[in-house]
Amino acid sequence: MADEEEELNPSQLGTKEYWDNTYKEDLQTYKDSGDVGEIWFGEVNMNRIVKWIKKSPQISSNSSMLDLGCGNGMLFITLECDILDLANSELSGLKFDVCFDKGTYDAISLNPQDRTKCRAAYIQSVSSLLEDKGVFMITSCNWSKDELLKQFEKDFVLRDELPTPSFTFGGNSGNTVTSLVFNKRT
Repeated sequence: MADEEEELNPSQLGTKEYWDNTYKEDLQTYKDSGDVGEIWFGEVNMNRIVKWIKKSPQISSNSSMLDLGCGNGMLFITLECDILDLANSELSGLKFDVCFDKGTYDAISLNPQDRTKCRAAYIQSVSSLLEDKGVFMITSCNWSKDELLKQFEKDFVLRDELPTPSFTFGGNSGNTVTSLVFNKRT
């Protein structure tokens, strides 16, 4: 990313109203048919995250975890975690060992209202929610590894990069998604 930060084009996908309506419809579909709906970035990417977590010596079955913007909650269901709905709870003072993001930062980056400020507030919130040296895992379809490193480097240090599918087009190479593991700086 250049010194001047690149902005994504604003979209309704960056609004709370869009996601409230989407998940209201998804919940009704689940009640009607039992269909869990979209698994963001697919089961392959979700399983890659689960596999990394299960192998990590820093994460145990007793680790406290927060799935930011959890969508339909399939990540935690797959991990067989105890689930607590914090949607309408005050998180002040709560600290977690691990925070996950599969697309929430992407959605915030598309907010039509001051995306730069929204991203900075998001990063600060994640940092304040994590224990010292806590783990932050982010999967993004909008930002490259280098872009995410630049945006998160003040509060986080890169620990690992999960392998994701790559492609080459027009002489340029890239990944369909970027999946990084950070530790909170202390």
